[in-house]
Amino acid sequence: MIELKGKRGLIMGVANERSIAWGIAKAMAEAGAELAFTYQGEAFGKRLAPLAESVGSDIMIDVDVNDDASMDAAFQTLKDKWGSIDFVVHAIAYSDKNELAGRFINTTRANFQNSLTISCYSLIDVAKRASEMMPDGGTILTLTYQGSNRVTPFYNVMGVAKAALESAVRYLANDLGPQGIRVNAISPGPMKTLAGSAIAGARRTFKHTEQNTPARSNATLEAVGGTAVYLASDVGAYTNGEIIRVDGGFHVLGMPQPDHL
Repeated sequence: MIELKGKRGLIMGVANERSIAWGIAKAMAEAGAELAFTYQGEAFGKRLAPLAESVGSDIMIDVDVNDDASMDAAFQTLKDKWGSIDFVVHAIAYSDKNELAGRFINTTRANFQNSLTISCYSLIDVAKRASEMMPDGGTILTLTYQGSNRVTPFYNVMGVAKAALESAVRYLANDLGPQGIRVNAISPGPMKTLAGSAIAGARRTFKHTEQNTPARSNATLEAVGGTAVYLASDVGAYTNGEIIRVDGGFHVLGMPQPDHL
């Protein structure tokens, strides 16, 4: 079993117990890692508190990735408590759901800028700050989706944001590699999460992939969590700049299975 004993890391983006970020956090805690969490706003803090407590964490930091002062304070708090960290999980993305249901061409300038800032630039900002707390190297992980490179219904500008995110992963991996810091993204298939449920047609998308993926099932939180453990462990020392797909093989298909054509 791959272990993370002796490693400390920050998990950003847990919304509830069905979050992909929570599946990762739980797997990392079970592998022996010590965790800290960030959240945004009182409502998310209340949801996060019992989850953090269940994995023995007493570090919860309220942060707004759009606010430099908030980010400064968050990482200073973590530095004061731990001094250094070994990994960061970035599970942060946002777009106006009203613009995901229509035509991509109607994306507004304001939502485009907001979506790219929160969903992509925040990783760059987090990586810059986190890398300063990784004197002995470390791991930075983020989450993406196949809508980054294939047109996916109801995804629109988030597909562009995820494409930018994946490109950022590669550039960050190159920048930080000499410091022993590796940067990777995990790309699960559709999952029943709070974020996913906000996308129009989510149920149909989930059913379609479940019926057609070579595994005939969608990914589980445990599978995504296990992948994250591998990437953050010493075993994953030479996996860098990658987009790791955990989607049961759906990405290899050219067409649906015969029964669902």
